[in-house]
Amino acid sequence: MAIKTVFYSFHYERDVNRVQLVRNINALEGQPLLNAQDWETVQRRGQQAVVDWIDEQMRYKRAVVVLIGQETASRPWVIYEIEKAWKEKKPLVGVRIHGLSSFGSADREGANPFDKASSVSGIPVFDPTVKDWRGDIDTRATYLKLADNLEGWVAQAKVRMW
Repeated sequence: MAIKTVFYSFHYERDVNRVQLVRNINALEGQPLLNAQDWETVQRRGQQAVVDWIDEQMRYKRAVVVLIGQETASRPWVIYEIEKAWKEKKPLVGVRIHGLSSFGSADREGANPFDKASSVSGIPVFDPTVKDWRGDIDTRATYLKLADNLEGWVAQAKVRMW
């Protein structure tokens, strides 16, 4: 059975434009993206407000897709979301998005955030990044590869079995 409703975990400030590209593929249904002002409002209410927002958004999703950019692994809320999904036995998968265009440029590959999460192991991470003959990232080809593969990659998400 295909997984269609997912929770996207990502570094908001750096990657929200790349995440919007992923959402525009329309292969999966994710939580609503907050605009910067709404996200700041949630954060201003404190850590428990952020936890409550994450918990509510993740509650009825069938899987968690970590969209991995250059700095995703350093984000505490991303690690919280990974550990929560693992604990609740939600399928987890990572997809690298550093090769997508954000205001005309790609980023460098970031560390694997699953390595930073406690007791989480064996999560597949897929990388659609395509490079041209010079070794530069081709953001358009990367987007097309992601669009062709996203649904199949998410179907390979790993669930904690114990």
